[in-house]
Formats: sequence, C-alpha cells, structure tokens
Amino acid sequence: MTVRIGVIGASFAKAAYLPALRHVPGAEVVSLASARLESARATADAFGVPYAYDDWQAMLREHELDLVCIATPTDTHAPIALAALDAGAHVLCEKPTAMDADEARAMRDRAAELGRISMMGHELRFNPNRRKLAELVSSGAIGEVRHAHIANVTPGWADPAGRPKGDWWSLAERGGGRLGANGSHQVDLLRWWFGEVRSVVGVVETMIVDRIDKSSGEPWQATADDFVQMTLRQERSRHSDVLMSGVARHNMDNVTQIFGSEGTILLTNQDERMLVGAPGAEFEDVSVADPNATLSGVGAGIWNVSFVALMQELCGAIRDGRPVRDGATFEDGLRNQLVLDAVKRSHAERRWIDLDG
Repeated sequence: MTVRIGVIGASFAKAAYLPALRHVPGAEVVSLASARLESARATADAFGVPYAYDDWQAMLREHELDLVCIATPTDTHAPIALAALDAGAHVLCEKPTAMDADEARAMRDRAAELGRISMMGHELRFNPNRRKLAELVSSGAIGEVRHAHIANVTPGWADPAGRPKGDWWSLAERGGGRLGANGSHQVDLLRWWFGEVRSVVGVVETMIVDRIDKSSGEPWQATADDFVQMTLRQERSRHSDVLMSGVARHNMDNVTQIFGSEGTILLTNQDERMLVGAPGAEFEDVSVADPNATLSGVGAGIWNVSFVALMQELCGAIRDGRPVRDGATFEDGLRNQLVLDAVKRSHAERRWIDLDG
C-alpha cells in the first residue's frame, strides 16, 4: 500500500518531515501547502512533491490523502486537524497540541469517533537514548525515582533585535512561547518516563517584552513567554522540575538528570552521552547511537533524526490498519495540554494546581 501524504507548513517539514519520509517505504508526499506559495513551491520542488498550495483547505479538497502532517503555528492546529480528519486522513500534528485543552479534546474525540490514527510530533520518544532511559526507569535499575531535573537554556530570545516583528513564536495569541515550544516536549518525556502528572506549580514569564524588528528597526512587543519554571508531582516521581529559558546569553543546551534511590542517570543533548551511576561507583557511559543518523539527506541533530523512526512507525500503522505501537497520540496530546494549561493557571493564581486522574 502506498501512503499518500499531504504536508501543511514548509519550514519544519523541510528540515525534518520530508527528509525522513524519503526513508519510509511506500510513503508518497503528493502535496504541500504553506502560507506563502513561493515557499510551498520551493520546498515542493526541492523534494519532488508534485503539488504546492498557499491554501491548505484547497489541498484537502483536491487530494485524497491517507496522512496529513501539520507543521504550522499553534493557533491553526485544531482547525486543520479537524478538517483533515473529516476529509478521511490520519493526522500527525506538531506540538504544542493546541491553544488549550478544549481544542485538544476536540481533536482527540474526533480522531476516536472517526477511527483515525493520530500522532503528535514528540519525536524524542523515538530517540534511542531516551528509550533506553525509559527502560532503565521502568526496570528499577536506579530504584525509586526521588527527583528529576531538566534544564533547557538557550539565547534564542535574548537579543531584543533578534527576532522579526510578528514572529508567531513570540505571540501568545498565536500559541507561541517556550512553554509550548519546548515545555510540551519535556512534559511528554516526563509523562512517558514517570506516569501521569498529579499536580503542578509554575512560573511563566515574558522577560523581554520590548523588541525591535531585526530588519526594519521597528519597535514591537512580545506577548509569549520566554522563561518558564515548573515543578511536577507524578505517579513515579515525587518531584520533577523543569527550567526553560530563551533569554540567556549563552547556550547551555538541554540537560536531563534523574536521581533514584539506587542510581543516577545523566543525559545531555549536546553530546548525546547518557551516563548511569550506581551508589559508590563511577558513572558508566551507556549511550546508544541512532542508526538513522547516517541516512542520506537526514539533517543533523536528534530532532531531525528521530523523525525517521516516527514516520516509519506512523506510516507502518496506516499500512497495517493498526494503532501506533510507539509515540504520542492525540490522547497524549490532550493530557500534555492539560499540564501546560495548569502551569499557566498556577502562575496566574500563584499556587499548586491539581490535575484529575
């Protein structure tokens, strides 16, 4: 079976989706839509995609697609996902899931009602080191998890003139901000490793509000968060804390530290080394290389490489008519969104927020 695919959103698709899909047997990308037709055509031409659009609705009307991949700003996720599901397609949607839990719930419910396969773009579930970390935790190799720490510190928002006016990642009304951009990944990993989030407390700040367009010099104001700190209580971790900053002057990358009663796990994105230490022993390097990193045309870095296995699993599920065995579904997307919404509420009300079940 050939899986006929339509992609909406050119930028991240060009970096991750389209190179990965070249390594998926039976996957055929037949159409691509973007807000700017010239961008859609350039990307389509680069990857041999026959049809390009600046109107995603027209694309859905004119093609019978098995899978629609959504890599657009957050405020468009729910409308596009619902329309694609109604058009008969299975759906891959980028994170964060939606603008809020109500939209995420509508996406989850429509996919279930129509019997469609859904997946969120949480590609790190397919990264070998993070899969090994999940196995180590679930097997009890480090004992009871006492606390976990994740830090993601970058300079991407540090320069007031570093981003263009209207940059959607800097606008809360479009679903931008560090909480959604990176926090959604961290929440997904923490849920995967340690179970459901029971309660959360957090801070969601916009530290650099006044900004200058990097090309025109025109002043504008950011409304989305560029700094987040949150603490989660989970089923199998009493204390998981996450620090995310886009306003540092140096890139400290992404660091994950898991502290158990019988050992410690350390993992950093920069060198992709995973170290495990037992009490009284030296740390041992147990890193696992991703074989897909050497595939032709796949971009460097875990975010791009991990999409190869994600796309292989998703297209395999569609071909076989089965649920996905690995990866985050729209159910996970909803549960993730509930946590993100609770973090924002915690900041507004300055208190812990409990989550149901």
